[in-house]
Amino acid sequence: MTNKKKTEGKGVVYILTNPSFPEYVKIGYADDLQKRLKELNRSECIPYAFRVFAIYEVNERLQDLALHNMIDSINPTLRAIETFDGKKRKKEFYAMTPDDAYAILQTIATVSGTVGRLHKLSPEGHEIIDEKTAEDVEKTVTYTEDSLLAKGDKETVQLYKELKKEIEKLGNVIVEPKKLYIAFKSPKNFADVEIQKHNLKIFINMSKGSLVDPDGIAQDVSDIGHWGNGDYRVYLSEESKIAEIMKLITQSYHVNGSKENE
Repeated sequence: MTNKKKTEGKGVVYILTNPSFPEYVKIGYADDLQKRLKELNRSECIPYAFRVFAIYEVNERLQDLALHNMIDSINPTLRAIETFDGKKRKKEFYAMTPDDAYAILQTIATVSGTVGRLHKLSPEGHEIIDEKTAEDVEKTVTYTEDSLLAKGDKETVQLYKELKKEIEKLGNVIVEPKKLYIAFKSPKNFADVEIQKHNLKIFINMSKGSLVDPDGIAQDVSDIGHWGNGDYRVYLSEESKIAEIMKLITQSYHVNGSKENE
C-alpha cells in the first residue's frame, strides 16, 4: 500500500526521517501529508528528501503545539532548540530513533484502542537509494569526542568528563567515538554514551534480566529501537548520580571485558 493511498482524506500525526540528519526525527500533524512532504522537499538546502516512517490517522484536527507539548512533557531534552537573533526557536525535530518515536504513538494507539490507525511504512524507490547513499558517505567520516560533545551545553560536557574519568578508573578502557555516541570498550562495548543538550543518555551492554539494579534506575529498552548496545538505558543529568550509575556500568564492564579486568 503506498503512502498516498494510506493518507488520502485523513489528517495524520507523522514521523518523518531524513538521511541528511539520521539522529533526528520530525514529528508533527498534517491535514494533507503529501502536500506537507512537497513543501519540505522543495528546499534545495538539504541533500536528501524526507520520507514517511510512520503515520497515525486521527479523526480530529490537531495543533502541532499540543502534540509537541505532550512529547516535551515525557522528555524535554529531546526537542531541537536553536537560538536565532537572541530568541529561542523550538522545532519539530527530536533527537531519538524512529523506533523510539513510533513507540510513543504505539502507546497512544494501544491505550485508546486505535492500533488499526497506526501504520509503519517501508522506504520506496529513491528513498532506498538515498538511505544507502547516505550510509556509504557516513562510512568515510571520522568522528571525534569534540564533535559529539558539541551537541551538549557546557554543563553536559563537564558531566561527561567526570563520568569518563570514573569509567577510565576501571582500567584497560578504550574510548571510541562513533557516529551518534561515544563507545567505552574493554575490549567489547560495555557502555555507550550519547551526548544530548542537557544530559547524557547511557546504554549499558547487559542482556535483559541480567542487570542487578535494586533502585530501578535503568530502563529496559530491549523492545525499543535504539543506537547503543545493550538492553538497558539510563539518563544522567547531575554529577551526584554518577556513583549510582557507575555501579551498573561496572557490571557490564566485568561481563564484556577481557580477563585482564578480573
